[in-house]
Amino acid sequence: MERAMKSITRIAAALALTLGLTFGAAAAPGASISGEVKKIDESAGKITLKHGPAKSLGMDEPMTMVYRVKDPALLKQVKVGDKVTFEAEEAASGYTVTKMEKAK
Repeated sequence: MERAMKSITRIAAALALTLGLTFGAAAAPGASISGEVKKIDESAGKITLKHGPAKSLGMDEPMTMVYRVKDPALLKQVKVGDKVTFEAEEAASGYTVTKMEKAK
């Protein structure tokens, strides 16, 4: 009986560690980036953002870049000059904003 309890405890600990590592790693790519809207091109589904370092994208320096947007409705929620926080991902076609909201 004692041996079975030790096995169950080890399995539970291993499962907790695995889940913690899985969810921790999944959270990293979604790190928010602070920026400012410089240009909006609704017809092309693109936005130009000036932003600080974007560690989640491997960018250590501040820069201004053109991004595609995953959902064109995001472009209607902001205007040039707005401060925003956003999340983006790298794809074969370039960088794409997946989430964006006005900074508080």
